[in-house]
Amino acid sequence: MATIGDNSQLKSILERINRLEDQKKEVSQDITEVYLEAKGNGLNPKALRVIVRKQRADAKKAAELQADVDAYMAALGMA
Repeated sequence: MATIGDNSQLKSILERINRLEDQKKEVSQDITEVYLEAKGNGLNPKALRVIVRKQRADAKKAAELQADVDAYMAALGMA
């Protein structure tokens, strides 16, 4: 563990973290508002969240996960 010799550095880091946490909260609220707007326009927010999650997923990891899902579904006779 690092020693705390200069508390100005500690204060600076904490201020930055708190500022970023505030920004994160604002962005989260903005995203929520966009989903509410989409719902108001007749779109399904749950479906939009799935699409966003898939768009943001790493392609290789997504392909591996889909292969596992397909295998499990086939084993259950759901394919």
